[in-house]
Amino acid sequence: MALGSRIEWTETTWNPVTGCSKVSEGCKHCYAERMSARLRAMGVEKYKLGFEVVQHEPVLEAPIRWRKPRLVFVNSMSDLFHDLVDSGFIQAVFEVMNRCPQHSFQVLTKRPDRALDLDCDLNWTPNIWLGVSIESERWLPRLEALRLTSAKTRFLSLEPLLGPLPRLDLSGVDWVITGGESGPGARPVDRDWVREIRDNCVRCDVPFFFKQWGGTNKKRAGRVLDGRTWDEMPSRKPLPGGQE
Repeated sequence: MALGSRIEWTETTWNPVTGCSKVSEGCKHCYAERMSARLRAMGVEKYKLGFEVVQHEPVLEAPIRWRKPRLVFVNSMSDLFHDLVDSGFIQAVFEVMNRCPQHSFQVLTKRPDRALDLDCDLNWTPNIWLGVSIESERWLPRLEALRLTSAKTRFLSLEPLLGPLPRLDLSGVDWVITGGESGPGARPVDRDWVREIRDNCVRCDVPFFFKQWGGTNKKRAGRVLDGRTWDEMPSRKPLPGGQE
């Protein structure tokens, strides 16, 4: 069954894998970890092991049954390229995405080195977007690995933004998302950090999406930057028959 998403930059989530582990400072207040604990307490079978990494074969073919084209965030509750996800299962996820050209799949990872290791064994059809999370300058090497993959659309999630990124090189990047951290213990974001990224995107003609200012009350903080919202997206490939 398709799940509508409240994440501003997608339409649907699909979680053939759940659970993860922390690899960098951006993971400190992981929303997926909090949500997994909540769903486990509610007795949701899929999360009976909490935030342990689990592969869910029964939901693998769900996108095949979705007739209406969707923008799909893959593994919003995990990382497809986690070391504990079998390479064969990753290939199976890709095979489903290959069979569904009507959808655009957004795969976001903090582990692009593993994506690169498996690159030759994966079929990167144009409907599969690959993104990396970069929360501070320390993790800019993730972008270097992203550029080396065969993904046709490459994007950055600079969220939660924990510092300035003055050396961010946008060559080979098709889309940039950024935003502040939200929820309990949220670390503050500086407006000038966001403006610098926005200006870099405008200068390089890269679509820019500002998700939120964040904080403990993200709705109140909103997502307006310098008098407007920024909801730019990369172009989606036309479907057979001229549909979008």
